[in-house]
Amino acid sequence: MTTPNPSKNPLRSGLIEDRTGDACAVVIFGASGDLTRRKLMPALYNLAVGRALPGGFAVVGVARREKSHDAFRSEMKDGVGQFSRRKPIDPAVWGDFERGISYVRGSFEDPQTYADLKGHLDQLDVERGTRGNRLFYLAVPPSEFDTIAGGLREAKLVRAKEADGAWTRVVFEKPFGEDLASCRALNETIASVFDESQVYRIDHYLGKETVQNLLVFRFANSLFEPIWNRQHVDHVQITVAEDIGIEGRGKFYEQTGVTRDVVQNHLMQLLSLVAMEPPISLAADAVRDEKVKVLRSLRPMERSQVPMNVIRGQYGRGFVRAEELPGYREEPDVAPDSKVETYVAMRMHVDNWRWSGVPFFVRAGKRMARRVTEIAVQFNKVPHTLFRAPDGGITPNVLALRIQPDEGIQLRFTSKEPGQQTILRDVAMDFRYGTSFGSNTPEAYERLLLDAMRGEATLFTRRDEVEQQWQYIDRVFDAWKHEASAPPPTYASGSWGPDQADDLIARDGRRWRKP
Repeated sequence: MTTPNPSKNPLRSGLIEDRTGDACAVVIFGASGDLTRRKLMPALYNLAVGRALPGGFAVVGVARREKSHDAFRSEMKDGVGQFSRRKPIDPAVWGDFERGISYVRGSFEDPQTYADLKGHLDQLDVERGTRGNRLFYLAVPPSEFDTIAGGLREAKLVRAKEADGAWTRVVFEKPFGEDLASCRALNETIASVFDESQVYRIDHYLGKETVQNLLVFRFANSLFEPIWNRQHVDHVQITVAEDIGIEGRGKFYEQTGVTRDVVQNHLMQLLSLVAMEPPISLAADAVRDEKVKVLRSLRPMERSQVPMNVIRGQYGRGFVRAEELPGYREEPDVAPDSKVETYVAMRMHVDNWRWSGVPFFVRAGKRMARRVTEIAVQFNKVPHTLFRAPDGGITPNVLALRIQPDEGIQLRFTSKEPGQQTILRDVAMDFRYGTSFGSNTPEAYERLLLDAMRGEATLFTRRDEVEQQWQYIDRVFDAWKHEASAPPPTYASGSWGPDQADDLIARDGRRWRKP
């Protein structure tokens, strides 16, 4: 029997964006979790509002809790109403969208769960026109990955690559492993079930508009790329700061820390995009090949070098928005003598022709002065000062790319103040996404989910990419294991981190930006 294909209906021509995904069923394992309610379902709804979803489309939630289709739809509607960037909910769009939402209850360890899911998906192929295409989204802890992958294989829910004109793809959430050994073991398990071309390891930072614009900024403007190198750049700073704490995730953070949670994935992805060479094309593997070259060029740190190049910290009590907040060790489910880091600052080097000798200073932390993710490229000082400046020197030019929350690009340069005297002033040209393109910028998960449905893997991490990230970070963990047992130094909540981090960059005659 030929299944309907509403997305090919000529009457829909002109109503669907060019980036409409393929007809498919999106199956979310762990659908009762917070990620589905806060991010995934609002993203899918927003794609529906933007008419980017295909006509043949369905969403199937899979979780252990007992609930009906209607109860699951109601929960998802509440989540969309609370967290969608498009408010209020459009009744007509939601009414059409929710008809494709359903729920399968079962344990991930139970083969019957996958048998029930298979029967349900076969039914959706007929009723919803999903054409046998499956996008499995594993919104679960990494410990569940191999269990679910094995269950899908045994139930014959995984088709060979593009078999019979239909496809199977799987999205894995971070963290992908907890070290290099576990990452490789997990990759081997996944490779026994899926072809690498079917695997989409998601890092939602890569879906942010400013991160995507980084490639455009570098390679579509002749102004910047010629000076994007060691001859003109003094150093690069990358900051991923949050003003919130661990938000009740004590058990998770005690096992993870900020290095595994942020540095190994988000931050190293930003670094590779800043430092990469121009790809031969925008094809997924062409872009990812260049990113992997950067990761392989990172100068490895010997155990004795880690204390001089890596600073840990842990937030203590302090004031955030005039409210005194507890320190990390006072949080629920956190050990009173915990040594887990909530802040890390590192000096890194990319040892290749373009970046040799240029330090990359990176930092990530919880309970910082403000929420901001920023890439700052500081250029060299002028070689000879012709003008008198108040402090005896001229402030170097800085190009800052703000990833969040105020997405935009700022260029700081020196100008003369109006008047009879030559008085220099540091000024800025500021581009803001909200001002230029409107404030309703698509969320990262919208772009990434649509890309996964379309088979576009550029913004997802490849196997060798994630393993290379772990290989670098593992050396840091190894050094920490052999350090003295003292806990990390504390920093006040609402500050920019411990004093030792300031010393790290000051030793090179530089200082952290305060965005």
